Amino acid sequence: MPVIEIDGITTRYETVGGGPPLLMFSPGGFDSTLENWTTFGRYRDLGFVDALKDSYTCVVFDRRESGQSGGRVERLTWDRYVTQALGLIDHLGYDTVHTMGGCVGCSTAAALAVQHPERVRSMVLFSPAGGPQYRMGQHHRFTQHLAFAMEHGMQAVVELARSSTAGFSKDPRVGPWAAPLRSSEEFAAAYAAMDVKKYELMVSGTVRGLFDRDTVPGVEAEDLMTLHVPGLIVPGQDSSHAPSAARYLEECLPVHEYWDVPVVEQTAETAPARIRAFLEQH
Repeated sequence: MPVIEIDGITTRYETVGGGPPLLMFSPGGFDSTLENWTTFGRYRDLGFVDALKDSYTCVVFDRRESGQSGGRVERLTWDRYVTQALGLIDHLGYDTVHTMGGCVGCSTAAALAVQHPERVRSMVLFSPAGGPQYRMGQHHRFTQHLAFAMEHGMQAVVELARSSTAGFSKDPRVGPWAAPLRSSEEFAAAYAAMDVKKYELMVSGTVRGLFDRDTVPGVEAEDLMTLHVPGLIVPGQDSSHAPSAARYLEECLPVHEYWDVPVVEQTAETAPARIRAFLEQH
């Protein structure tokens, strides 16, 4: 698969199919790899890429710090994820794209539309991550990681990450930089040499900035309320994808469709067809 450099960080991506571009922000939290569209949880059964590739050029990619994309040890923000997405669009030569986010990918999709509405034709927000339990879970995960790093040191984090394939979601101790720790000797050496106190401040700032509300993180309500990019909102139904998160987007977005269908009725037959019908309007 092709790899490009965006903002000094490598991004692995793939284009599948043909037609208008559909930039797809993967589900999976801090393990948001392009394979997640076909292998992760319910997305494995929904088959979005296969269902949409005949009509759209599906652009899938590893989010920075995930899969085979690179990373940088810095305070992570939604703006940095937008920078990666915009760089990929520019590299591929697209003036405008449709977008689709799954899970936490919805936050970056919405943030891209807010910052660069002229580049986004429409956005599909499928099972947006959010809700009070989601926020609390993310903060707890970072607390566990920092506790391990502070007690055992940075080199111990490197060794732990390299001793398994578990990502941050499954083993919080390895932290959000587990993937590049495994793939790059240079990155791992620089990470191990970091001052743990400075690292604590950076990580604390990351979690506070990324997950600062009990609904969909990443975008302010006032910005969504003045956004005229059309959106299709599809609700989730669990502690990480609270129905309240989808309803928040419904309340804030002036131009939207809300697919009010329970998760059990969002199937490989119904969900891609509903998304295709929405995209064809825009």
